[in-house]
Amino acid sequence: MRKVNWMLWLLLLVTVSHLSAQERKDLVSYVDPLIGTAHCRWFHFAPGASPFGMAKPGPSTNGHYGNPNGWEAVGYDYRHTSIEGFPNFHEFQVGGVSLMPTKGQLITIPGKLEDSLSGYRSAFDRADEHATAGYYSVLLKRYGIKAEVTSTERVAFQRFTFPAGEDAHILFDIGNKQGESGEVKDARVYLTPDGRIEGYVITLPEYVQKYQRGAEVAMYFSAEVDKKPASFGTFCGETQNAGETAISGKGAGLYLTFATKDREAVTVRLGLSYTSIKNARLNLQAEAISLNFDQAQQQARKKWNDYLGRITVTGGAEADHVKFYTGLYHAVLGRGLASDVNGAYPKNTGGVGQIPLNAQGVPLHNHYNTDAVWGAFWNLTPLWALAYPEYYSDFVSSQLLVYNDAGWLGDGIASSKYVSGVGTNFVSLVMAGAYNYGIRDFDVAKAYAASLKNEIGYENRPEGAGKDDVERFRKYGYVDHIDPAPGQWCFSGSHTLEYSFSAFAVAQWAKKLGKKSDYATLLKLSKSWENIFDPSTKYMRPRYADGRFADNFKPTEPWRGFQEGNAGQYSFYVPHDPQGLIKKMGKAEFNKRLDSIFTAAQKTTFGGGTTIDAFSGLSAPYNHGNQPCLQMSWMFNYSGKPHLTQKWVRAICNEFYGTEGIHGYGYGQDEDQGQLGAWYVLSAIGLFDVQGGAAAKPEMQIGSSLFNKVEIKLNKKYYKGDKIAIVTRNNGAENIYLHRPTFNGKKLRRNAIPFELLTQGGTLEYELSDKPAAF
Repeated sequence: MRKVNWMLWLLLLVTVSHLSAQERKDLVSYVDPLIGTAHCRWFHFAPGASPFGMAKPGPSTNGHYGNPNGWEAVGYDYRHTSIEGFPNFHEFQVGGVSLMPTKGQLITIPGKLEDSLSGYRSAFDRADEHATAGYYSVLLKRYGIKAEVTSTERVAFQRFTFPAGEDAHILFDIGNKQGESGEVKDARVYLTPDGRIEGYVITLPEYVQKYQRGAEVAMYFSAEVDKKPASFGTFCGETQNAGETAISGKGAGLYLTFATKDREAVTVRLGLSYTSIKNARLNLQAEAISLNFDQAQQQARKKWNDYLGRITVTGGAEADHVKFYTGLYHAVLGRGLASDVNGAYPKNTGGVGQIPLNAQGVPLHNHYNTDAVWGAFWNLTPLWALAYPEYYSDFVSSQLLVYNDAGWLGDGIASSKYVSGVGTNFVSLVMAGAYNYGIRDFDVAKAYAASLKNEIGYENRPEGAGKDDVERFRKYGYVDHIDPAPGQWCFSGSHTLEYSFSAFAVAQWAKKLGKKSDYATLLKLSKSWENIFDPSTKYMRPRYADGRFADNFKPTEPWRGFQEGNAGQYSFYVPHDPQGLIKKMGKAEFNKRLDSIFTAAQKTTFGGGTTIDAFSGLSAPYNHGNQPCLQMSWMFNYSGKPHLTQKWVRAICNEFYGTEGIHGYGYGQDEDQGQLGAWYVLSAIGLFDVQGGAAAKPEMQIGSSLFNKVEIKLNKKYYKGDKIAIVTRNNGAENIYLHRPTFNGKKLRRNAIPFELLTQGGTLEYELSDKPAAF
């Protein structure tokens, strides 16, 4: 008996210890950066990065191939089996400064993807690869070298552990194009007398050339190596120049050769900058002068845990935790720093600008790169408002730097240069959203002026500011449709809807500021969506200048009048006036059509099915893999059928999102700098803002959380409360329907809660069931 009791006690102790270990599991351990890396964008796989960082080191399998139009998947693909280098810049339209360790014969060209023995690339096995937030390692099989990367905000660390020999090399491949960076205009790399490797690369990204012709993106670096090389030289392509210390021009590179003992590590620290080599040195000195690789890795992991820890979830399936924290990771990975520790930043108009400093000599805010904010109001900005309001504030101030320098806001910017991407501009809605959410510690007067100009201005408007058809929008009350010639685009329908939405947002801001005339003008524009609603078909339909609706109309036809979508998808694009849309369409028709759309879309995984392509779902009834649809599943909350929101949002979370390299965000669909990840985060905790902050008093719609408990830490600088708790009772895979929601014990009249009330802190609580609630 005693023996049995002892064994039971031991088993219990082991079980409790295991549970305690699970409870102590840090959040970084849930992050899997490899998810969705088949056919992913350049930014997507930079596991060595810190949150919102400038330094984003990571492996590249095909980065030097570039991409023809600037947007296609490039950089790292889960289906590839060899690595060609480790670039340190991974941002929208920005990439470069790649390192590669090798051994044996010195080879100085990247080689071909199809042949892992060509050039200096090396094969690798998945079993020898480890990726998480803030750290990456892999064994390069060809050379027997272990490569590792991590970072601080502006400093990349790369560590290479070599076998014994006299022929270990580190290549600084500076003058070849990388990822979305476009063609290289110029490059320079040199070895200083005190052993630093420094230089720059100047690139011509496709989107910069499209939207700000002649502008360029420069990247600078200053690197320190912790071991003196036995020899060195420069290279350009296959041409090698032993003993030379400097080289300039396209293709420029430099190599270091070392004698190493077995398993000897050589570490490179690279200060990075978009403004100068001098500031790259300064960034290195300020952030990492006393850090070794392990310390930097530990610091990065702690910072990631802090950022991920703004939202903690308990209960639910393990896979949902992986999806959740990987989605949150991607939301915090993109749109990284573009300014230096001293506040220097690259100006849109060329040269270097200076962010004002406080009394302690610290910049008042930072500057950031950013992909277009098209669709960000349905994922990123509400998430920033809840968990990262200080970043949201910084982001607004950052965008105002471009306005200061160029006179117009830029929907997307690469090193401050215009990269609109989608030809529209939602930055004014983002700024209005910040103000409406209660984030107001930026230059409100300037932000409002910039936003008003963005909505109604058209004289001398540069192409990079987007919305080049604002004059026509104001003249006709809609953007008149012109059927384009082959190869041209015309997005009259989607632009009319988008401009209506953003005009509404700035109208609410104008009203709060007492700008009565602006309010009247903008409110009228916000109703322009009504002018392209065709009552005979109950679809949004492009309209010619003479008032006729476009002929040969096909609701599922993409691109004809609708950016990256079709009329069937865009007919629900009235987030600022859902009740108005429901009235025009008819509530019964609205619910029937929307429900049938999701029923059909479920057959193709709510996107393009298993076709691996960013645009695979453009003709589908619903396409979760792109921005124009992301509010649709939440609109039942306005039409008397909230249980259908709960049903379809849960289905999208379970089926569109995966935990694999190929099935991650759909199948190779477009995860634009964290937007799809952020959508999952919001939907998984059951909070969503269909109006994206545009309302004068924003509300969060309530769905059914996947988790038993959610805690959101609130920033006391912006909000009254300390935290928001979301508690579900009777949660389970089948129990997806929400019943009896309360906030701080008070019953909520509907499935929505004012943002201002929510951020006063407290507990949102409800029961879940396998049967819908009566409504």
